[in-house]
Amino acid sequence: MFCHITQNWRGKALVSHEVMVALIASTTTQKGLKIKAERNQGRYEKGKTPTEEELASIRMFPQDFHGEWNYAIRPQPS
Repeated sequence: MFCHITQNWRGKALVSHEVMVALIASTTTQKGLKIKAERNQGRYEKGKTPTEEELASIRMFPQDFHGEWNYAIRPQPS
């Protein structure tokens, strides 16, 4: 998605969060993918580190090309 977003806001001044969210939300692809975006104004604790158990529970699957960088995360089975 990021490549399409950066193409959409290329040359535009990113002067506020509202402008950035609007540009992200107006991004589409030639195949019809539309991106929805909204600003999350939640507050999050800084420096929080996941436990080994939390990390182990993530269903992360490396991709064939540079799997150390490119991976898919799949939801937990219900």
